Amino acid sequence: MGLGSTAKKIQKVADIAEDLYKKVNELKTQLEDLRSTVDETNTRVDGMEQELAEQRALIEALAEERGVDTDAIVAEVATDTDSDTAEAVSE
Repeated sequence: MGLGSTAKKIQKVADIAEDLYKKVNELKTQLEDLRSTVDETNTRVDGMEQELAEQRALIEALAEERGVDTDAIVAEVATDTDSDTAEAVSE
């Protein structure tokens, strides 16, 4: 085997390594973007959960003021949702 053949093989390995390096860097960038998106989404979800808790407290206070049983309403909605789910599964 001559030096020319060895040089070609080494060049081929170097080209493959360079392609893999580029792909790894692309994946690294995509992963960093994904982490950023997840962090932003987590922050938004936390804010929405806080707002929802505040709204729920206000609604419960208004309902209590008007004599509405919120626990009964929630239980009724849960029952309706379970029934709808069961119907959808049986279809």
